[in-house]
Amino acid sequence: PLAALLGGAVAAACGGGPRGVAPRRDPLLNPDPVVETAPDTFVVRFETTQGPFQVQFIRAWAPRGADRVYYLVRSGFYDSTRFFRVLPRFVAQWGAHGNPAVNKIWESRTFPDDPVRQANVRGTVSFATAGPNTRTTQLFVNLAGNGRLDRLGFAPVGRVIGGLSQVVDSLHSGYGEGPPRGKGPDQDKLAAQGNLYLQRDFPRLDFVLSTQVVSEARLPR
Repeated sequence: PLAALLGGAVAAACGGGPRGVAPRRDPLLNPDPVVETAPDTFVVRFETTQGPFQVQFIRAWAPRGADRVYYLVRSGFYDSTRFFRVLPRFVAQWGAHGNPAVNKIWESRTFPDDPVRQANVRGTVSFATAGPNTRTTQLFVNLAGNGRLDRLGFAPVGRVIGGLSQVVDSLHSGYGEGPPRGKGPDQDKLAAQGNLYLQRDFPRLDFVLSTQVVSEARLPR
């Protein structure tokens, strides 16, 4: 009957969907409480406004960090994220989500530090932190040898294996450091306003167009 068809359409439009089918869980707004173990190694292709670069993540370097990256990449977290802090001969940082609601969820989902097993040499990738055990989603590529970060507890979780000189070194760096030491993007405003803030005030920032796990390997046990 027409009434039944209309009722089903209304239910679907309101998110109810067909009877007996659970609504699809958004992995960013409703993260899975079970931490999935990442492969021993996996390669992620970051397609950016400057072109693609590839990062090999190595779980033996930082197991907790690798597990977090694997979940975020497979959930599409890094798509459309801006490289909001690019400081030549230091770091290129990204990983604050463009949606403030997603940022609010993830800013409280900290996870414990990994021991530093590898040096922060040029091309390695580490999580940004605000102190011990405060890692969440933000990553940075070391644009130079940053050995002092080893002593501060920044544990590399992977390394750029393609596109470092051609792409990562070319990311827009004209805005400089953020407040209070510079006039670049303010991370508090970024968390609260998302990409709308960056598009309005820092339109030249490069960003990630898409991410994809292009290969993965699990070692024999």
